[in-house]
Amino acid sequence: MTLAAYASDATASRGRRFTQAPARNRSEYQRDRDRIVHSSAFRRLVYKTQVFLNHEGDLFRTRLTHSLEVAQLGRSIARSLQLNEDLVEAIALAHDLGHTPFGHAGQDALNDCMAAFGGFEHNLQSLRVVDKLEERYPQFDGLNLTFETREGILKHCSHAHAEKLEQREPGGVGQRFLNQTQPSLEAQLCNLADEIAYNAHDIDDGVRSGLITLEQLQEVALFDDFRRQALTEFPYLRDKTQGRRLLYEALRRMLSAQVEDVIAASTSALVAAAPMSVEAVRLAAPLVQFGAEMRAKSQVLKAFLLKRLYRHPQVMHSMGQAQQVVRALFAAYQACPQEMAESFLVQPGVAGGAADAINASARVVADYIAGMTDRFALREHERLTGLKGASTDARLA
Repeated sequence: MTLAAYASDATASRGRRFTQAPARNRSEYQRDRDRIVHSSAFRRLVYKTQVFLNHEGDLFRTRLTHSLEVAQLGRSIARSLQLNEDLVEAIALAHDLGHTPFGHAGQDALNDCMAAFGGFEHNLQSLRVVDKLEERYPQFDGLNLTFETREGILKHCSHAHAEKLEQREPGGVGQRFLNQTQPSLEAQLCNLADEIAYNAHDIDDGVRSGLITLEQLQEVALFDDFRRQALTEFPYLRDKTQGRRLLYEALRRMLSAQVEDVIAASTSALVAAAPMSVEAVRLAAPLVQFGAEMRAKSQVLKAFLLKRLYRHPQVMHSMGQAQQVVRALFAAYQACPQEMAESFLVQPGVAGGAADAINASARVVADYIAGMTDRFALREHERLTGLKGASTDARLA
């Protein structure tokens, strides 16, 4: 496939932090993708939560299935826009590597625990996983990914964190947050594909769980327009026994419409901006986007999911208890670090005074907890606290 002038070309990559000879049969971005797929952090995503806790059902999405769906959507759009599909895939597969157990509830709890030690943010943690925490190579920590993949992984970053990244890596992945420039189009695309994927699969999982209904979804035009189209074309789907087919057909049409909208709106934006290089893309406004109407409809859908699903009493109850587990784990490991895996006890010396050592110790605890799967976190909580019951076993929700 021929890449557009504004696409990221693997042969023109900014390279890796540690120089390595090129692979014989793979591009640099294909190499990144392969390293991500073979990483321990990627395998753990299969037991990490999206919205529903891992034990609540075998068919609900996990971080792994979500990442695969983002990669599929991203590659489809990238091909139409003549972007680098391999880079899109690598970013998509790695973007959630730093997520905690128990989804956003776990992240919020860990951020609270780390408030005095620099906080916790899953995008930064995903970068930390690929830069430091993976231990697969004798020459360096992490996976030594290309700049472009690492840039796409770090889709959000506060000014304070960006300054720290810039101090450690001048001109690196933190710089764009300081000078207010854009990432590559491939990174922009992954960010939007992430939104498209989780909105669609949260509808699916929400209906499957019984927490939201097809009747409630009629207030969401982005979904209901396609539900009505499906019923017009296939009237037999009105039968109550065909609810699953009706849901899938509406979602399929909704996803197709969103993909087509992104391709059309982004193509128009690219024609208007006429970037002739990746650097020109960085200096422009965001160029991978929804059209105005689709963006408005997507916002309505997100508001619906927030109200009807993410803040549903059953979900809030489960997540509240999950947060208690994370807080208890953090306190236990802070008090007795030897309870962590041995590999987390061997840490390099910390330059500076006692405060630096305390901060570093807390960060190690956060790294350990963030790497846990849902079920391992529950087992550890039971082992460390002796508590077994509604808050920690398979009846947690």
